[in-house]
Amino acid sequence: MTAEFRIAIPEVEVADLRERLARVRWPRQLPGGGWTRGVPVAYLQRVAERWATYDWRSWEARLNEFPQYTTELDGQTVHYLHVRSPEPDALPLVLTHGWPGSVTEFLDVIGPLTDPAAYGGDRRDAFHVVAPSVPGHGFSLPLTDGWGHARIARAWVELMHRLGYERYGAQGGDTGSVVSPLVGQEDPEHVVGVHINGGLAYPELEPGDVERLSDVERERLAAADRLRAVGTGYAELQGTRPQTVSFGLSDSPVGQLAWVLEKFWEWTDPARAIPEDAVALDHLLTDVSIYWFTNTSATSANLYYENRQSVDVLRPGVPTGVAVFPTDPAIRRVLDRRHRIIHWSEFTRGGHFAALETPDLLVQDIRTFFRLVR
Repeated sequence: MTAEFRIAIPEVEVADLRERLARVRWPRQLPGGGWTRGVPVAYLQRVAERWATYDWRSWEARLNEFPQYTTELDGQTVHYLHVRSPEPDALPLVLTHGWPGSVTEFLDVIGPLTDPAAYGGDRRDAFHVVAPSVPGHGFSLPLTDGWGHARIARAWVELMHRLGYERYGAQGGDTGSVVSPLVGQEDPEHVVGVHINGGLAYPELEPGDVERLSDVERERLAAADRLRAVGTGYAELQGTRPQTVSFGLSDSPVGQLAWVLEKFWEWTDPARAIPEDAVALDHLLTDVSIYWFTNTSATSANLYYENRQSVDVLRPGVPTGVAVFPTDPAIRRVLDRRHRIIHWSEFTRGGHFAALETPDLLVQDIRTFFRLVR
């Protein structure tokens, strides 16, 4: 059963957040060190002060400008945005966010994707956009049981068919960079193409690969090595003990804030010193607010646990486009083994959260790729 949905966080919960932010017990910190040991206390204090006065209601209203629904897929309540283009022959496109993201990632790309003519583009590039909240994230609650990448992909296939879309595309970053190809693999008769960005997986190198790497690829591999050495502690915790780590995150808004902001610091454009240099601070706070108000620290972390229990097998299938932004450890010869790549772009601006950091570049690359397969 499908029902219309509207975000309406009770005022008592907004007040509770502000009350908690007014009585934080701040940790001690060793002098110096910057971000090397984690989020600096002084930085987080400043961001928390902004969160205490930030206008959630205006962002809630902005989200509610888009038609939203809930439906049941494989026993799970799934929330999704469904924004139809004014162009009748638009191509349906399912967008998949990741962690620590949400459908708020897509606020700046939905308009240009659905109504390109209104944004100076070609009306022939129009899409009908479907943007679900990954089970256990945002408003896709309560989480009924374990959901890994493959199960999410099967649910998205069912959702697109339920909406009457027999011919469609899939796009995503982070979690979406795995789920979207699996959607194509699950439904190759109906998926015309898949576009991905923001994959964090360490490149699966084979003998002889290293010797053939370009200088740019060597730097990407070095960055991936650095990330694996010092930047994957969150994944180990969420992949092994998601419930335990959630107690601090669900009880402390500052704990939740730090947990998310560290990833935005680490994964956004390396040319940007702090997260809000890459993404508007209030937009970041909206993403964190959704995690806080929906109390999804444990349920979103569960995705890491599920994916640790099984390995997704990707095989070359439907036509695929790849957009590579700074911080993406993408090496074409490696990805060619798992995808049928017909479009490859590399950018020097932006980072892992392309829809938030460089929506203009991402939208243009999505348009360019899907012109090849419409």
